[in-house]
Amino acid sequence: MALVKYNPLRELRSMQEQMNKLLNVSWNHDVSGEDMRDGIWQPAVDIFETADSIVIKAEVPDVDQKDIDVRIEDNTLTIRGERRHDDEVKKENYHRIERYFGTFQRSFSLPTTVDQENVAAACERGVLTVTLPKKEETKPKQINIAVK
Repeated sequence: MALVKYNPLRELRSMQEQMNKLLNVSWNHDVSGEDMRDGIWQPAVDIFETADSIVIKAEVPDVDQKDIDVRIEDNTLTIRGERRHDDEVKKENYHRIERYFGTFQRSFSLPTTVDQENVAAACERGVLTVTLPKKEETKPKQINIAVK
């Protein structure tokens, strides 16, 4: 038989996870038991940097491009949108609904190195890609060394 070291925090974490699940259930349903999932989801994002730009990729499956708004105000990039529920299938015909629907919003503070005039956004295969080019003076420059 293997010995397992006692970890008192394991039980505390388990209790916290159970409480989080309980609170999520209570916040996602109203008194009648109907799902209240509008406005409680946020698309997952990846943010990375290249030599020329900062790139933000957001997962927005089943969101029409016309329902996505990308804007910059006061050095803050804001992505807003809405994923609409498919009304072709009646609610009573579903066996399970696990995806969230409704509006979402994500905001990101931008560094001063971003060229806000040349920001580009594209959506392909359910992934919104926002490319934030760096200003020319902030890009690293190679300095050649003269040999004498």
